[in-house]
Amino acid sequence: MDLDLTSEQELLRESVRRICARHAGLDVVRKMENDPIGYPPQLWAQLADSGLIGLTLPDRWGGSAMTLLEAALVYGEFGRSLAPSPHFVSSVLCGGVLARGGTDEQRERFLPGIADGSAVWSVAWLEPAGGFGPRGIGLRAEAEGDGWRLDGVKRHVAYATAADRLLVLAETADGITLFVVDPSSPGVSLTQQLSVASDTQYRVEFAAATVPADAVVGAPGAGWAIWEEVAPAAMILLAAQAVGGARRSLELAVDYAATRRQFDKPLGAFQAIAHYLADATTAVDGAETLVWEAAWAASAGRSTARLAPMAKLFACQTFRDVTAMAQQIFGGVGFALEFDVQLFFRRAKALQVAWWDGRYLEELIAAEVLDA
Repeated sequence: MDLDLTSEQELLRESVRRICARHAGLDVVRKMENDPIGYPPQLWAQLADSGLIGLTLPDRWGGSAMTLLEAALVYGEFGRSLAPSPHFVSSVLCGGVLARGGTDEQRERFLPGIADGSAVWSVAWLEPAGGFGPRGIGLRAEAEGDGWRLDGVKRHVAYATAADRLLVLAETADGITLFVVDPSSPGVSLTQQLSVASDTQYRVEFAAATVPADAVVGAPGAGWAIWEEVAPAAMILLAAQAVGGARRSLELAVDYAATRRQFDKPLGAFQAIAHYLADATTAVDGAETLVWEAAWAASAGRSTARLAPMAKLFACQTFRDVTAMAQQIFGGVGFALEFDVQLFFRRAKALQVAWWDGRYLEELIAAEVLDA
């Protein structure tokens, strides 16, 4: 088993790392906290110029048609830098849904703009008191005239004010259905939310908001099946992002333990600290291997029904544990806003509970294990 990267993959990773270092350094991450837009336009423009926005989309519609293994490399660098961008919601989720379930007209109309970054989309999925499964969808869409009327509330909608369109999951008489909605439409209101990660999220209310018949993606009632097709790849990329963040957090902790001195010797010379770092290194390497396996399986056309939720569950737990350990090594100053480790600590928790939390991922894995 050879886990070494090819020269092309190494070049891709180094290219993304340079882009993030130049346009999404931690100073930029701090500036973007609770920003109404939430991402730097220079980063988005550079990702577009490099052909990275549509990296997983078919080349027929302007994408780069990369495998999930290459995409995981990119997301590892996003996690390492904490790069704030709508890439995940716009290209991976919305682009993925349109590529799999959209009509030919919808694909030709929307996918080129998503792929080249000229259009930004976001997903309106989660609801108050709802879960991550289909029963968590309570927003209603009723047929009205030659279109649909939407009523309900969505939360945790990323980059909503920057979005040209929202992809909305709604309950209809036929089942869960996907709708394309202009967030500036009458009856749609946006309220910014605060989060532990200080990223850009919105509460979106639909009060008799109307959309035309051609706003439906796929057939009425087919929305959840399309969503489930996109979910495994999305989980793997979030897992790769978590591994990137965990590895960078570990590097910060190792550097501090090697340079911070107590009782005339570095912190790393104390056995307890050294063992913390050894355990963290083992966990990060294990999480990375699991992510590579999941990404490779997806790229090879194999089932990731078990591997994808396993990767997201373990990688996000590792990210959370490593940042908590790093905070203990830094001590009280690790929680100070001036120190970088707290940025990773807060985002680790946010990533763990967002986009399929641990409980839901465990249910997916258990279903695979028990049905085997």
